[in-house]
Amino acid sequence: MTNDRLLVVNRAVKEIENGMNVNLGIGMPTLVANYIPEDFQVMLQSENGLLGIGPYPYEGEEDADLINAGKETVTIVPGGSFFDSAESFSMIRGGHIDLAILGGMEVDGEGNLANWMIPGKLVKGMGGAMDLVAGAKRVVVIMEHVTKHGESKVKKRCTLPLTGKGVVHRLITELAVFDFTSNGMVLTELQGKTTLEEVKAKTEADFTVSPNLKHWLESKLSQELLAKFSVFY
Repeated sequence: MTNDRLLVVNRAVKEIENGMNVNLGIGMPTLVANYIPEDFQVMLQSENGLLGIGPYPYEGEEDADLINAGKETVTIVPGGSFFDSAESFSMIRGGHIDLAILGGMEVDGEGNLANWMIPGKLVKGMGGAMDLVAGAKRVVVIMEHVTKHGESKVKKRCTLPLTGKGVVHRLITELAVFDFTSNGMVLTELQGKTTLEEVKAKTEADFTVSPNLKHWLESKLSQELLAKFSVFY
């Protein structure tokens, strides 16, 4: 895992509170499972019918029958349960998921999210994303701030097909944290050694700066966890 992704994942963990039911989207969000504090009682839910997902298994301890929605092998915590997809989506649509942490291809200044397809690319479908953005009590999106070509993924208006309109509560990138409010998109935190000037240069969307702007730094614990779990990434 790159340091940028590590920074994002570590910041995303801070969105989780003890006792929550949480859904982690495919991709970078699934890495959050390895960083939840051990003393937290958190139940991670997956659309394919799991509640109580644990960290990724160590090499040699994988169970091929135990997978998440991204078809990755996972572990199950004591008290975890298994059920069919109908029951799983009843949890989501019934408002029983406290927090969804999802990946994003684009987020715009109105809190719209595009994260399921690029036109011309073969995809199987939207999956559970459209249900999660509508049913979860809170939606946090984590993604890299720019594309590999340096183009901002934080848009004035999403150009890719939308997953949901006005559904994002918070956006976390390796550069910054934004909240979406009735007054628009607000910069609340700067990540790592990022400057306000860099965020402005790499953000296409219009935003205001919170008067309580914080600067969040990566902790030493992050590096220890990176070493522990580097075998997976």
